[in-house]
Amino acid sequence: MTKEENRYLNILKRQYPTISSAATEIINLKAIMSLPKGTEHFISDLHGEYDQFLHVLKNGSGAIRRKIDDMMGPTARSSEKKEIAALIYYPEQKLAEVQRREDDIEEWYRVTIYILVRIAIAAASKYTRSKVRKAMPKDFAYIIEELMTGRPNESDQEAYYAEIILSVIETKRAGELIVALCNLIRRLIVDHLHVVGDIFDRGPSPHLILDTLMNYHSVDIQWGNHDVVWMGAAAGSAVCVANVLRISARYGNLDTIEEGYGINLVPLAKLAMQMYADDNCDLFKVNYINSSFDDHDATLEKKMHKAIAIILFKLEGQTILRHPDFHMDDRLLLNCIDYAAGTIALDGKTYPMLDTCFPTIDPNDPYRLSEEEADTVDKLCRAFEASEKLQRHIRFLYSKGSIYKTYNGNLLYHGCMPMNEDGTFRKVTLFGKEYAGKALYDIIETYARKGYYSDDATERQNGQDMLWFAWCHKDSPVYGRSKMTTFERYFIADKDTYTEVKDPYYLLLEKEDIATPILHEFGLFNEDAAIINGHVPVEVKDGQSPVKCGGRLLIIDGGFSKAYQPKTGIAGYTLIYDSYGLMLAAHEPFESVEKAVKEGSDVHSDIVQVSHSEIRKTVADTDNGHLLDMQVADLDALLDAYRNGAIVEGNA
Repeated sequence: MTKEENRYLNILKRQYPTISSAATEIINLKAIMSLPKGTEHFISDLHGEYDQFLHVLKNGSGAIRRKIDDMMGPTARSSEKKEIAALIYYPEQKLAEVQRREDDIEEWYRVTIYILVRIAIAAASKYTRSKVRKAMPKDFAYIIEELMTGRPNESDQEAYYAEIILSVIETKRAGELIVALCNLIRRLIVDHLHVVGDIFDRGPSPHLILDTLMNYHSVDIQWGNHDVVWMGAAAGSAVCVANVLRISARYGNLDTIEEGYGINLVPLAKLAMQMYADDNCDLFKVNYINSSFDDHDATLEKKMHKAIAIILFKLEGQTILRHPDFHMDDRLLLNCIDYAAGTIALDGKTYPMLDTCFPTIDPNDPYRLSEEEADTVDKLCRAFEASEKLQRHIRFLYSKGSIYKTYNGNLLYHGCMPMNEDGTFRKVTLFGKEYAGKALYDIIETYARKGYYSDDATERQNGQDMLWFAWCHKDSPVYGRSKMTTFERYFIADKDTYTEVKDPYYLLLEKEDIATPILHEFGLFNEDAAIINGHVPVEVKDGQSPVKCGGRLLIIDGGFSKAYQPKTGIAGYTLIYDSYGLMLAAHEPFESVEKAVKEGSDVHSDIVQVSHSEIRKTVADTDNGHLLDMQVADLDALLDAYRNGAIVEGNA
């Protein structure tokens, strides 16, 4: 034994001072490793659609309904299973409905508690008693544990079991126990949640989604391009603040900024009314897909929309000029306008401008903010930095998030691997150094963190500019298009100028072998490894499939956002990875909680088995299992040291 090994084992001895304690822990760890692997749930591209997100979260993309089918079997009617499903998803709302309609509510309580306990027992079968106990609500932990660990098939235990339920009913706590059991079942069905990017933008309630995620028992997040731009805004980046506000104005979600995050938009409103008082701003109509409006609101928000869009184009120009290494001169567009003629020259062609009212642009210095714009931007940036709720949410994104993640043999990222047409990883120069593949992901994440946390002013500025780069650059792994044609869509009628060419990665996905070098680049060599990808809506109605590369790459963005659903034909894909394999769920648009409670709808239209194994994966096959295996090896070494006298037992 080396000196270092001896020192380490003596440290381990403090926790396991005797042969008995070390041996007991080995037995415990090996038992845990033999349990079935916990179920993972993957969701992506939520885009502020809180109601649909919450329902998919509650039903586990059909995992809860499958457990109900397994437990209740063919003897139960479909309507009964739907009733139990709706109860588990929305226990408080369903209870209120049942209490209004049931003549014999006590009998309903008794039968329902029995059913829920059986489902809870099945859901708990993958876990140790200790983990299940920790998941139980404190008020009912003792009662639920007794109900779940008793033996109701034996007469004495059955009487004991029945007496517990009767006592709960008599003390008027049956409803509370049912809610507690439903919450426990949902907690146990899904062991871990993966959010593969784009929580923010388009939909009205990203703040509610993040509130929910912050209270979820186990979650990780892979940043999407809509997330990184909000991260930059929270850090105080003016160009990111302008992007966030433009998108919120575009989709009628300025209320989310003001009411959800307490950010004062009066400075922007004043600027808009001052500078665009006589401008109808009709090119900047708001898409009120998520909210209602009146004429006064619509007029003001159009003007705010235009005001922040012009500010954005100026700030983006400043960022491009500050970073010639970004090679984005083709996106410097304000200096391409002939302000007298009302035209713009792009790629050798001249186009008429649809709007020529630019009271804040100096043609001789088009990227300079006017005094009023500069003052407004300063106030807005300080408001974003001062929003306590936004800062809490963004710190959560940093602590639980990353630009990619390897987890239990799979690779998770939002956008793409920037590639050349021949399938090689594209080399990208950033701050004087060349990066490709995993190294490109790593350097962007490093700067993304500097943009929020660094105390060095230069590093912080570079980091914030990198967050903007990640949002819209052709070499960004979370964007993956040749350019972002926001300006053209506002000001030019010719739709040919709107073209955003996808990264070669997306064309290469039809080749079965393209996933292999990507997986190897991230250290994944197992044959069943898969890439879980979001970002690009799968247009199911046009025959597109989310399964690529022979099942080694899965795209799970099917269109949670209402803005995408006419194009995709569905409302999003999600993925379940249990101990038997991978299953894709295609979701229908969510209508309302009321309908879900009444009908027990699961909002999934189809389940596709991507991979299946007759031999269940166990905890030993997971990342955590590998850590447990290392702990067992260390404890085995400690046992050997005790038994051969190299280390003397201590006091237990």
